[in-house]
Amino acid sequence: MNENKAYTRELITFNLVKANLYALVSIIPIIIIYVIPYYLIWRDSINKETIKNLLIYYKHNGYLNPVLIFTIIMFLLTIGIILHELIHGITWAKFTKNGFKSIRFGVLWKFLTPYCHCKEPLLIKHYIIGAIMPAIILGLLPAIISLITGNVILLLFGIFFTMAAFGDFMIVFLLIKENKNSLVQDHPSEVGCYIYKENKIKSS
Repeated sequence: MNENKAYTRELITFNLVKANLYALVSIIPIIIIYVIPYYLIWRDSINKETIKNLLIYYKHNGYLNPVLIFTIIMFLLTIGIILHELIHGITWAKFTKNGFKSIRFGVLWKFLTPYCHCKEPLLIKHYIIGAIMPAIILGLLPAIISLITGNVILLLFGIFFTMAAFGDFMIVFLLIKENKNSLVQDHPSEVGCYIYKENKIKSS
């Protein structure tokens, strides 16, 4: 932050419980956006005979074991959640003076929600890039690859981590209307951020 300029600080927060509820509702448009193109491209491969053969194959090789399925799902979700926060941190670190030293990770235990906190103020445009990057890398890209390869696991992965980024989308929605020259900094303990707006100097 430029110490030679005067700023007005404004706090922006949102209710995490409501954000999670909105994320659940968002599954409807996300499925429309992701699943319909997948179905249109791969519908010739989606039939009862194909599904039956796949189930027989998976059952024969022990892949339908409930414990194994649960373990794989939890492993993928855990890795994805870690990567989500790490992508935030790596991206924001590119725009900070002190690099990764300005990034902090933690968990909001009352919401059981992991977070990535940038200790330096960032230009709004840089903050937005870091905010949406996990949705692009973990949500959009796997979904696109699934359209190319027909891999339904990647499609489900993309759907879940697009939903998981809904809180990021809410912050971006709040910031996108702000002046691009303003600065933004994560709140150290709440779900939200501070906006530092440069005071306009009136000419005499």
